[in-house]
Amino acid sequence: MVRPTMEDVAARAGVSRALVSLVMRGSPKVSDQRRAAVLEAAAELGYQPHVLASSLASRTSTVLGVMVSDLRNAFFAEVVEGLDAAASAAGFHLVLNTGGRRPSRERSALLSLLSFRPAGVVLLSPVLPAAAIEEAARQCPVVLVSRTSRLPTVDTVNDDAEAGATLAIDHLVGLGHRRIAHFDGDGAATSAARRRGYRAAMARHGLEPLVIRSEHTDTAGEKAVRELLAAGVPLPTAVFAGNDFNAVGAISAFEEAGLRVPEDVSVVGYDNTSLAALKHVSLTTVDQPRTEMGRLAVEALLERVRGVRAEPVRHLLHPSLVVRATTVSLRS
Repeated sequence: MVRPTMEDVAARAGVSRALVSLVMRGSPKVSDQRRAAVLEAAAELGYQPHVLASSLASRTSTVLGVMVSDLRNAFFAEVVEGLDAAASAAGFHLVLNTGGRRPSRERSALLSLLSFRPAGVVLLSPVLPAAAIEEAARQCPVVLVSRTSRLPTVDTVNDDAEAGATLAIDHLVGLGHRRIAHFDGDGAATSAARRRGYRAAMARHGLEPLVIRSEHTDTAGEKAVRELLAAGVPLPTAVFAGNDFNAVGAISAFEEAGLRVPEDVSVVGYDNTSLAALKHVSLTTVDQPRTEMGRLAVEALLERVRGVRAEPVRHLLHPSLVVRATTVSLRS
């Protein structure tokens, strides 16, 4: 059987070979429409680019592929530290890329990782459709970190996000707060569980929820605050942000508006990244064990690679609350 080439994909998609190359490298310079056309053509032809020598064929590969959702988010960097330490100890090394939290770019990034014929792939909080993840799992073991899955061929590593949200709300209620807003993560993989935990905890305390649509970025945190201030509703005395990055953006916007954190509004983040621990930030946040999550992901991959286990494993880690300077009692 003749293996399809990049030229074949270009001809099928009606684009140049150079553009196909950009798509396969996950370049952000390609429009979503052209990216979709190239990926569809590649799937129809069964095209799979080779970038490593045959010595890195799947049976002998020491490569583990890692796709990071957002390179700016310190949470992912700290998970990668755990991945790298565990992989190095086992004689493997990592190849990393990112999909920029966009499904089309993540498909390109995943294709690029698979072209290395890795022993396995770790996807950190992907927004890919389940079908694309299942297809990848037919080629090598796949572990999802910070995303759930019911696929029997895919392993997962998560923290108990509902429990983490409960910790945040119980802490704030214990400080006397009753108007508590949640800046959610919109469509991020962890958002639904954190949102459920927030709503359930608020209901248990007899409080009215206020969910502001946001994303897991600092700019989205700033935008959520501006929307809240412009809404003409009573200002909440506390905010539970979707993650630390979002919380820092929210704090910045509150301060720009002349409001003090925590004197006027308390803020809780999620992840307990190194950013939260900085002295001038000192963010109260929910801790999920990032390096341990990375270690467990590598462990799960290697169990599959070595044939130790065929059934899926679902690691669910318990979060904890780290109290710092961005929350204060209303009675103080």
